[in-house]
Amino acid sequence: MTMQQLDGIKFAGMVLAGANNLSKNAKMVDALNVFPVPDGDTGTNMNLSITSGANEVKQQTMNHVGRVASAFSKGLLMGARGNSGVILSQLFRGFAKSIETKETINSFEFAAAFEAGVLTAYKAVMKPVEGTILTVAKDASKKAIQVAKKNNDIVQVMEEVLKEAKASLDRTPDLLPVLKEVGVVDSGGQGLVTIYEGFLAVLKGEELPEVSEAQPSMTELVNAEHHKSVQSHLLTEDIEFGYCTEFMVKFEEDKLKNNPFSEDDFRQTLSHYGDSLLVVSDEEIVKVHIHAEHPGNVLNYAQNFGGLIKIKIENMREQHSSILEADQHVTTSENKAPQKKSEYGIVAVAMGRGIAELLKSLGAQAVIEGGQTMNPSTEDIVQAINNVHAEKVIVLPNNKNIIMAATQAATVVNQEVIVIPSKTVPQGMTSLLAFNPAVTASENEKAMTNALDKVKTGQITYAVRDTVIDGLEIKKDHFMGILDGKIVVTDQDKNKAAIALLENMISEDDEIITILQGEDANDSDLSELDQFLEENFPDIEVETHNGEQPLYPFIFAVE
Repeated sequence: MTMQQLDGIKFAGMVLAGANNLSKNAKMVDALNVFPVPDGDTGTNMNLSITSGANEVKQQTMNHVGRVASAFSKGLLMGARGNSGVILSQLFRGFAKSIETKETINSFEFAAAFEAGVLTAYKAVMKPVEGTILTVAKDASKKAIQVAKKNNDIVQVMEEVLKEAKASLDRTPDLLPVLKEVGVVDSGGQGLVTIYEGFLAVLKGEELPEVSEAQPSMTELVNAEHHKSVQSHLLTEDIEFGYCTEFMVKFEEDKLKNNPFSEDDFRQTLSHYGDSLLVVSDEEIVKVHIHAEHPGNVLNYAQNFGGLIKIKIENMREQHSSILEADQHVTTSENKAPQKKSEYGIVAVAMGRGIAELLKSLGAQAVIEGGQTMNPSTEDIVQAINNVHAEKVIVLPNNKNIIMAATQAATVVNQEVIVIPSKTVPQGMTSLLAFNPAVTASENEKAMTNALDKVKTGQITYAVRDTVIDGLEIKKDHFMGILDGKIVVTDQDKNKAAIALLENMISEDDEIITILQGEDANDSDLSELDQFLEENFPDIEVETHNGEQPLYPFIFAVE
């Protein structure tokens, strides 16, 4: 089978097949996580990200490949979670931008779109690492260009893209030594390969083989998403903008003649009508989400550019009680919502109700519950930024795999956002203590970023498989002690592992230890650690909090 032109309908089918194949293989991709920790989530993050993009594509009926690709890109952008999901969204952002005006594309334009995606993704990553999804995408795009120069068959180009992606994936352990040591290929690269497999299957009219091992369904994964409105602890009477308003405007040429559409100007105008504003557009449609007190005014303004479709307006005051019951995953401070924007707002990410309360007590207005087991999406972070109702918002990701999504969220909103690159909860806590509402945003950014290096983070969790890392032999179900991202001890006994980790962490200059007790640690475990510290480090002050975090019985902060 040959194909010289790719249209929108066929590309939509490729997207849906790629998303479906990744969904079926998400568990396998998760299992490739280098560290044998129970929160390897690359497959889950990529799956939820591409599902968001696929859902946008499902709403498209046009046979215009550029517009279908743009819809896919925008869905990916807002649904992106974790570093792998953000990189995936950037790959297809560049891909879509390259062909946005094309109704159909030929083999070379198809190959050039892959290349454009790689360039966009590399620019989005501050320090690109070879041997990852970036390398797999880059090698595959180079092969695509080579083939397309000699061959006008899109199917042949995609065959070579997939073939080279698989070969590049096999080479990732040679570029990233830790992969070779553990005996795995890059998980993000594997996820990309599964997407490309779906692409090729549609082009060839073939069915992909079923995955033998039971996988979580797409619905189960989507339902597992940690998401909650930041307004969940407001009093009903404190809801300033009472109507959650969603709609689309289908552009009409006669109206655009008098009112040329500018997404930036449109967003700026709508910002005066309410908050929690999201605006995404392409050549035919603009999609809007806003919390407004007078949704009729919003709709009247939007009609200047075309006809209204898919209108949904919900009275949030009436629904407030049910929202409180349904939303379980984001907590906010109990203070009443300000009627006027405050100067600063702080959004933090954390796992565990106790840790969320601790971060709030240190000054965070909103805590998105997520992290190890479920990274929040770009859209989750955008909504939290909007809902803290502040002129300047500081975001603390508190997880290295959430920093990119937070940075991407900052580019979407129409206000000043500072992302502090905190990789752990202890770093977030220390950074919060450095915040000063009386100084400028740049001064706070500098002080809060500098504070990250003033704390050492220790974590106790269990191994999900046998492996060897940095010469340390690790057995499945044994406990590991992780010091600032590096596994330094392992033991079959949880408390012995914790004590060994503390011995590695504490130096004679340290003054205070904070212990965050997880769901899997009881008071007896805690007493044993307290006794060890009292006997061996009597001069160090010890603070203990019930963090209630899953998977990690203990998290230590040493300063």
